[in-house]
Amino acid sequence: MKQAYIALGSNIGDKAAHLRAAIARLRALPSVHDVKVSSIYETVPVGYLEQDLFYNMVVAIQTTDEAEVLLGRLQEIEQLEGRERLFKNGPRTLDLDILLYGGERIDLEGLTVPHPRMQERAFVLAPLLELAATCVIPGLGQSVEQLYQQLPETERNGVRRLGGLLEAEEQ
Repeated sequence: MKQAYIALGSNIGDKAAHLRAAIARLRALPSVHDVKVSSIYETVPVGYLEQDLFYNMVVAIQTTDEAEVLLGRLQEIEQLEGRERLFKNGPRTLDLDILLYGGERIDLEGLTVPHPRMQERAFVLAPLLELAATCVIPGLGQSVEQLYQQLPETERNGVRRLGGLLEAEEQ
C-alpha cells in the first residue's frame, strides 16, 4: 500500500460538482483506501490567463496501484468528467495530477513524481499543507510547509481558501 497525494483542479462549469464527482470516483476504486480531502481554494490561472478562476484541492489516498496504473485511472476519471486537452494550461472541467507517490521519485514518459514545479505553486502547496505539512518532498529535501513559506507573497495572495466542498458551492 502506498500513500499518494493527488491535486484536483477545475475551472469550467460547476467546479465544485466536478471535484465532488472526482472524489466519489476515487473512493469507488477498489485499489483506493483512506481518502482524506483538503479544503477547496479559489486560485488565479497560471500560464494562460484568459480563463475563469480555478477551484483547486488535494486528496491523500492509500493505494495498491502502481503509479502508472493510478495515473491511468486518474485520466479515466478526467475523461468521465468531460476533460478535453485543447492546449497546455487551458481551461478544463477536471485536472488530476499525482503530486507525490510513496516517497518515490519517478521519471517516466508522461509521469514525473514529485510533480514538476509543485514547489512553485501556491495552488498546490496551500491545500497540500492541510494534509501533509511536515512531508519532505523527495529530491527537494524540504517540507511542504517550508516550501509554502518560501513562495513569494504575490503567489500566496493568488490563493483564497473557500472551505470544504459544501461551503464552496455556496460561494
